[in-house]
Amino acid sequence: MIGNRFSFSRRKLAKYFGLFFLCFTLAVGCNNQSTQTPNQTNNTPDNNRISIGTTLKPRTLDPADSYELAGLNIIYNVGESLYSYELGTTEIKPLLATEMPKVSEDGLTYTISLRQGVKFQDGTPFNAKAMEFSLNRFIANGGKPAFLLADVVEGVAATGEYELTIKLKQPFAAFPALLAFPGACAVSPQAYKIGAGEFLPNQLISTGKYKLAQFNSDSISLDVNENYWGEKPANQGINMQIYAGNSANLFNSFRTGAIDVAYQSLEPNQIQNLLDNTEKNQGQARCSADHCAIAGSGTVVNYLVLNLNQEPLNKPEVRSAIASVIDRGLINQRVLQNQGEPVYSLVATAFDSYTPTFKDAYGDANVAKAKELLTKAGYSVQNPATIEIWYPSGSITRSIVAETLKAFVEQELGGMLEFIPQSVESASFFGNISKGVYQSALADWYPDFLDPDNYLQPFMSCSKGTVAKGCETGAAQSRGSFYYSDRANQLINQSRKEQNPETRQAIFVQLQELLAQDVPYIPLWQTKDYAFAQNGITGVTINPSQNFPFWTIKRGA
Repeated sequence: MIGNRFSFSRRKLAKYFGLFFLCFTLAVGCNNQSTQTPNQTNNTPDNNRISIGTTLKPRTLDPADSYELAGLNIIYNVGESLYSYELGTTEIKPLLATEMPKVSEDGLTYTISLRQGVKFQDGTPFNAKAMEFSLNRFIANGGKPAFLLADVVEGVAATGEYELTIKLKQPFAAFPALLAFPGACAVSPQAYKIGAGEFLPNQLISTGKYKLAQFNSDSISLDVNENYWGEKPANQGINMQIYAGNSANLFNSFRTGAIDVAYQSLEPNQIQNLLDNTEKNQGQARCSADHCAIAGSGTVVNYLVLNLNQEPLNKPEVRSAIASVIDRGLINQRVLQNQGEPVYSLVATAFDSYTPTFKDAYGDANVAKAKELLTKAGYSVQNPATIEIWYPSGSITRSIVAETLKAFVEQELGGMLEFIPQSVESASFFGNISKGVYQSALADWYPDFLDPDNYLQPFMSCSKGTVAKGCETGAAQSRGSFYYSDRANQLINQSRKEQNPETRQAIFVQLQELLAQDVPYIPLWQTKDYAFAQNGITGVTINPSQNFPFWTIKRGA
């Protein structure tokens, strides 16, 4: 069966991939030619500052308004929240808090003990009043991420010099993970103001290991915070070069040694070029003669959303047939160049509660089961189930995934199921999803915070709806599935009230089983993250959150 499947890929998919990979080859060839890059850093062996290249340009460094990876990555290294994660894991730990919060029996009051002896980078002492100010500012100033706390927090108060009490509007067991969001960091009350729209996009004053030295349109400099309360960084500072949207310049700068580390974001062909000739070394690293590649399992999940209010997807058998016929291995190999990871749940594999329910229920490329289910639903070669698959026109990857799915079902199902790829520009795509315009769509999910709740509640909950009409208002409606399930709503509410980790995990397993049973979404693949470091640069770590710790990077072993 596997041989036949890959034989099909060589014959039928050549027309879809030929031009694409030709373009990739030409791009790599061009990238290998010498080009001039701006503001190259002189990285001599005695220079203990680390140069990092990226294509991501921060819109703002104000923690109360930053909601993009570029800005949050800098905030993560300069600021500190009450909680954070053990490096490279999703295990939450105290940071400016000294321990995990004490939670009232009703789940509404969180009491948090704070670290003493901490100062902001402008010399202002850190205490509960400063943390109260910071969280209230995050909510009141109305920035892009304000809803994360505004939706759940009733009030924040300093109840002692180093004790903070937070009251919630409703129980939310994942609340510590929200408090680990980089933008919920402490900021100096002497430097910032509370007030709608009162933002300072070009400055950042918090309590972290680094302090912001310079923020320009194409570069950022971070110096070591000499008054930091804890362990100092392994380097003497960071010089970040921003190649805004230009992965070719990032690629060339790394290949010529102009930067020490490249992270976020190279194109798949550039990543493959840098992966070539690397061998497994230890841990996450694979090294060649001149550089090392560090891989991390990401937490971005790509999926196919099915609109349950449109025919023929209102029939469970059709949705199950699609789930059965998906070949994730083929997608990963032929489209993603093995730079992804097949995923069988909407919950990322980084979590202990990840359960591969779609693999257990449907497997991969189960053509016989798909035919059986389509026949049961009343479809045949003469009467095919026809489904449009929509995606943003700017996404090359999703375009090829859609064509791959189309070609595969044509070959294997003989016309019983027809996929029709359709594209539209990004703004219309995201605007139309919640309106029910599309039968199905290829989408991805970047979590707001690292907890399984953030992979299930935004997809399965519905505040208003019925089984007959579907979700009229709520998360499932905004995702475009219009899925409604009393059982899903009950389980989500239970998980949010439950403080026992084992019991929560059992509830998450039930939700994943329900997801595979009802099939409003089909998980496809999970991204892999890659960073590249010159030989002699060590300590590069990739977090599941995609926040990149600078302080562990150093020269030498």
